Amino acid sequence: MSFKLKISILASLMLLTFIGCGTGAVYNVPSQPVVANNAEKAVEDKDVYKAIVRAGAGLGWNVKKIKSGVAEASLHLRTHLAIVTINYSATDYSITYKTSINLNYDEATKKIHTNYNGWIQNLDRAIKTQLTLI
Repeated sequence: MSFKLKISILASLMLLTFIGCGTGAVYNVPSQPVVANNAEKAVEDKDVYKAIVRAGAGLGWNVKKIKSGVAEASLHLRTHLAIVTINYSATDYSITYKTSINLNYDEATKKIHTNYNGWIQNLDRAIKTQLTLI
């Protein structure tokens, strides 16, 4: 294999590594409406909390209640840790970044490893799905 070809392959691999480890603006989920399928049953805070716990558990998140209307969810994957605050009520919920480890979070620019944003988007979709089961 020629020297130029080896250098080109090495440069390509390094570029792919850097692209895969990119950062983006922290993705938070602002106030989302609670939409339940059963219109006959009044939705309560506890129902929303249970839906959040089920959604999180299905994706590997550990969800615990901090106080009424506030939960904290943590996801530990390999050497990475993401912790979010989830405010919830009978009518809405939101997901907000709290802290992280090994996700390249930059306080000044509010940027984080792009995998984090995917995890939050998945959690949001899972919560919406669980809420429709109320």
